[in-house]
Amino acid sequence: MELGPEFFMKQALKQAEQAFAEDEVPIGAVVVANNQIIGKGYNQVEKLKDPTAHAEILAITAAAAYLSSKILDECEIYITVEPCLMCFGAIKNARIKKITLGCLEPKHGFSNFLYNNNKVEIKSGVLEDEARILMQTFFERKR
Repeated sequence: MELGPEFFMKQALKQAEQAFAEDEVPIGAVVVANNQIIGKGYNQVEKLKDPTAHAEILAITAAAAYLSSKILDECEIYITVEPCLMCFGAIKNARIKKITLGCLEPKHGFSNFLYNNNKVEIKSGVLEDEARILMQTFFERKR
């Protein structure tokens, strides 16, 4: 039986409810492959004293362990709230093919950061050649 987006979002909401019960920011996530949940998570930043213990990161980590792979290109992720920039980066790095959101997060969501955040100063070009050469050398050796 093919399960739909509402089923998987309900599972993500159950994760968010667990976060809520533990006085964490109530966000939940599930990673799905072949119509099966292979990773799930809820925010545990306070519990674990870890600023990276977001629902998405924990769900991606569980899915990667399940598949024994850092590449999740056959997976989808269902998240109750739009991910922050860190989590969006993790989703992109895992090569997850589809994100389904419950709602947008106008203050801390990645789209707000990309389009509206002028509070972060970014300076580039410091030892640029050295940094670029190191990266190029690494990937040349991998090929």
